[in-house]
Amino acid sequence: MISTSDFRNGLTIEFKNDLFTIVYFQHVKPGKGPAFVRTKLKSLSSGKILENTFSSGVKLQDVRIERHPYQYLYKDDMGYVFMHTRTYEQVMLQEESIDNYDLMKEGQNVEILFRTSNDRVLACDLPPFVNLKVTYTEPGIRGDTASTSASKPATLETGVELKVPLFVNIDDTIKIDTRKREYSERVK
Repeated sequence: MISTSDFRNGLTIEFKNDLFTIVYFQHVKPGKGPAFVRTKLKSLSSGKILENTFSSGVKLQDVRIERHPYQYLYKDDMGYVFMHTRTYEQVMLQEESIDNYDLMKEGQNVEILFRTSNDRVLACDLPPFVNLKVTYTEPGIRGDTASTSASKPATLETGVELKVPLFVNIDDTIKIDTRKREYSERVK
């Protein structure tokens, strides 16, 4: 059991019959009334963000999780297949367990979260940034915008379509922020 004073970003707790990771928390001590903790929790089963306020001192069940390095191998009709990078054991996951599955390409390194009490797979996390090649985009024409933040759609090698700046061309490799699903920079 942990108290609200033990909260930190990344901590996994059991709450409302589900497992949640603390994304954000803030201890608040108002001038009048008891202290409380405002949190943003991310469900490991559905990926939804839940905002919740806990009274100060509330006890919750913490969950021990382990992160293991895996490599994405391929997708078939049964799911996504990953291989542990040291033991070479393979695990298969469904789409629901993987955030941003459409940004993964074969050979991509990821982290898979396991609950230590029963070795159950909880989720699959991509690295914060991935490099993907642009397979199709319309050419950007100089001077066709009134603002400096103009963008155009681009199809990437995984099949996902994202907005990119006008200067990005076909066969360019770009860095994508997987947390925001946005263009970050062009890779040389």
